Amino acid sequence: MRLVKSVLVLSVLAVLTLSGCVERRPPPPPPPAAVVYVPAAPPAEVVEVMPAPPDQRPIWIWQKGHWRWDGRQYVWHPGHWAERPPHVAEWIAPHWESHANGWFFVEGHWR
Repeated sequence: MRLVKSVLVLSVLAVLTLSGCVERRPPPPPPPAAVVYVPAAPPAEVVEVMPAPPDQRPIWIWQKGHWRWDGRQYVWHPGHWAERPPHVAEWIAPHWESHANGWFFVEGHWR
């Protein structure tokens, strides 16, 4: 009985120890919301002055501003600095794409 308990305890400790060795990846982007088509193209991008990053570490990525549709008109969302998740190569900026039904928005995401 003592041997069984010892093996069980050692097994639990091994699992807990090895769980820290597993590579952690950022969660996948959320599923796309229902596609909303806008009849008019978005306005030209606003020229933004990119401020200095929060600090000098190379983890900061500038996410430029973009237009969003609020149901009646385009609204500008200014750019900002975001921290790159570990094990992620690049930021794919949000953007608008043309379609036969109008324009639709593609969310930004990490790849």
